[in-house]
Amino acid sequence: MVSSLGFRTDLMLLQLQGSTIEQHDGYLCVRTPSNPTFRWGNFILLDATPHPGSLRKWVDVFRQEFPHAEYVAIGIDSRGGDSGGAEELLSVRLRAESSPVMTATQMVPPSRRVQNVDTRVLDVDKDNDWAAAIALQVANNTEEEPRGYTTFLIRRMATLRALQREGHGAWFGAFAGDLMVSGCGVFSDGSGVARYQSVDTHPDYRRRGLGATVVHAAGTYALNTLGARTLVIVADPESGADRVYRSVGFTATETETLLEKTDDSKRERQRTLDDIDPVPAGEG
Repeated sequence: MVSSLGFRTDLMLLQLQGSTIEQHDGYLCVRTPSNPTFRWGNFILLDATPHPGSLRKWVDVFRQEFPHAEYVAIGIDSRGGDSGGAEELLSVRLRAESSPVMTATQMVPPSRRVQNVDTRVLDVDKDNDWAAAIALQVANNTEEEPRGYTTFLIRRMATLRALQREGHGAWFGAFAGDLMVSGCGVFSDGSGVARYQSVDTHPDYRRRGLGATVVHAAGTYALNTLGARTLVIVADPESGADRVYRSVGFTATETETLLEKTDDSKRERQRTLDDIDPVPAGEG
């Protein structure tokens, strides 16, 4: 049983998308055949915080499981954000990313009323809706190689569109005319827990309350339609997005820790389950 709520909901959504999860001595191996370049769909999850001096061993384990990967992705099943010593991380060229896992059991209406924007669920039968969702995420990409990132997004959004068609959740968009200016997804396996995916606001439309608006709409849907009792979202610790989430009812309950080493010449943003939000602190 995975104790980390962040990783537990990561795995919940990955299984819905067809990923496989194999239990080994001390770790889980997660594979997503439909999206082989999805970094946090193809990774290992350690059962506990690694013992001092063991990180090199775990890097080797990852390489054995994914010999063709141009990255290293290791999760830690810990609720407190433990990642091992800084010197040891440096010695194996890993960086630790600790993100707050936030939860809510009810939604608080946004304090700011958004004007001239239509917030709605994307139509699973309209390709233009889903192309707009991909374009929004591409517009927020400032770090990754564009072609590889777009390929990753097309694959990822196709699987999430299929989940919506099957009744496991929905993708919400806030539209100014035909342009999606903010959006996010929320999905569940029916267990009472729903997980957000990729909260994004267009760079030209930030600080207008749009992020809070779509998060509130998606959460209300998850509580009322999906039967969720707990909503889960993971915030980017550097974006200030946690302030937006707090404004509509979320509180931080634990910390999710990721260890990564990438090939900087071929970087590709592949965080899930990301629900990582590029909305700056003033958005709410």
